[in-house]
Amino acid sequence: AVLDAGIRIEHVITRPDTRRGRGNSVSASPVKAVAIEYGIDVSYDLGWISANESRGLLGIVVAYGRIIPESMLNKTPMINVHFSLLPRWRGAAPVERAILAGDTHTGVCIMEVEPTLDTGDVYARREMELTDAHTSDSLTKDLARLGGDLLVDVLRNGLQVPTPQDGATTYAHKLSSEEGRIDWNSLSVEVSRHVRALRAFTVVDGQRVRVLEVEVLTPSSATVPGEIAPDASVDTADGAVRLVMVHPEGKGPMTGAAWLRGKGFDAPLICE
Repeated sequence: AVLDAGIRIEHVITRPDTRRGRGNSVSASPVKAVAIEYGIDVSYDLGWISANESRGLLGIVVAYGRIIPESMLNKTPMINVHFSLLPRWRGAAPVERAILAGDTHTGVCIMEVEPTLDTGDVYARREMELTDAHTSDSLTKDLARLGGDLLVDVLRNGLQVPTPQDGATTYAHKLSSEEGRIDWNSLSVEVSRHVRALRAFTVVDGQRVRVLEVEVLTPSSATVPGEIAPDASVDTADGAVRLVMVHPEGKGPMTGAAWLRGKGFDAPLICE
């Protein structure tokens, strides 16, 4: 959005290239790929900022993931595009935590970068609805578009006097891989949020199965949490969810029904 608006970007700092896949090929970050496309110089640490601190530049931070030293911020002011309505969901995983918590609204803040975590005063904010259809991927894309438009507005209008954050503070702690494991003793709606927010998985017959999509079914009083029925539904604490799409270990994504047909149904199957 910033480049499309004709705003000049002097330099980009992003993560180093990584090696991926069976061929161990070098892969650049999406940010670097776009920078190269537009002829923008790229580096991988903050040294470039120190070397250019006298030029009166403004730093724009998006999902950088590291604390920037106060000594650097004193010489080069920076603003951050944060994917939540601060002070709710300060921290590393605001998108996922908002979905997990069942928030009905979220948004983007353009804030002053401080040495402490997401505590800076806010220059602008924009809100949007968070629906039951949002996944972490789709919500991130929506927030990126919203944040890009808001950032352009802020840059065009100049930095006005920011507003201190107000309200109850919550923290979006970094996600762990084990958090992806589904607790079938949860409510159906909580399982659905879990699947939409995380790389959700369960274990069946010792096999790890990623759960890509579920459908919440009508609540029922008679449930055995984790038990799979022939229609690919799994009991929860208050009813059941249907396994719409799964990704079993060693195979490709498939419907829950196709996965069950492949396993057979001679005995009750339990998700652990």
